[in-house]
Amino acid sequence: MNESERIWKNGEFIDWRDARIHVLSHVVHYGSSCFEGIRCYKTPGGPRVFRLHAHMRRLMDSARIYGLEPAYGHDALVDAAVATVRENRLDSCYIRPVIFRGYGSLSVDPAGIPIETCIAVWQWGAYLGLEALENGVDVCVSSWSRAAPNTFPAAAKAGGHYLNSQLIKMEAIRNGYSEGIALDPSGFVSEGSGENIFLVRDGVVYTPSMAQSILPGVTRDSVMHICGDLGLTVREQPVPREWLYLADELFFTGTAAEISPIRSVDRTQVGAGKRGPVTHEIQSRFFDIVNGRTEAPDGWLTPV
Repeated sequence: MNESERIWKNGEFIDWRDARIHVLSHVVHYGSSCFEGIRCYKTPGGPRVFRLHAHMRRLMDSARIYGLEPAYGHDALVDAAVATVRENRLDSCYIRPVIFRGYGSLSVDPAGIPIETCIAVWQWGAYLGLEALENGVDVCVSSWSRAAPNTFPAAAKAGGHYLNSQLIKMEAIRNGYSEGIALDPSGFVSEGSGENIFLVRDGVVYTPSMAQSILPGVTRDSVMHICGDLGLTVREQPVPREWLYLADELFFTGTAAEISPIRSVDRTQVGAGKRGPVTHEIQSRFFDIVNGRTEAPDGWLTPV
């Protein structure tokens, strides 16, 4: 970890090393947390947080699904995130708000257990590596599937869900890949361990729909908006596994991964085996927006 100085916890700043919880906290045993990943970018006008309000809305939605009602509302958490970046004097960083059940009982029934809210920030580079942004990554289709919608609510970004993501990621790394792609319970393409996925064929951009057990990614939504601005057709629909091997281009999206091309799936080369022209166009527009080189849509960049 690139440790910062201060973490926001329940309304006040504490030292990074003092941000501790009890070993018998509910979240440790049952994964009872909801969180977000948000990026702050350095721009000519100063630090700007990318789509902060959209991320905080999803955090509050996730918390509501799991009955994790924090003591702080949307606007208070937006202000706290900005204040935490400012407190740590960072001009670019990763922001991690988390709401979790703390110490009180180890009953599966969480009634009465205190709910804690924290926000940490630190410097974190390209998730899949800087080289991946241009040359792409090698991925596999995982043997682990995403959960059916009547088991876990895929729309919630919850800590316990990421046990599935860990299995996908560990299997991929163990077999020599950078990332894994999960299928949904019906065998259609879902998403990566921590990223949404897009496919390009004959100039049309495809992405799995919400029915494919995906997290509704904020970067995914941003890419669809960018595609509209660029005159590209986007279709949200079930994506058969075999389309991964027939695609002209593939790329991941996510706060950590940003926009990362995929150069091969299961050792099968995608297109030219590197970032394709449509991916490059979308990626360039995305980085121009977040780095302040072109005008951002309303509400996309929050000043620090």
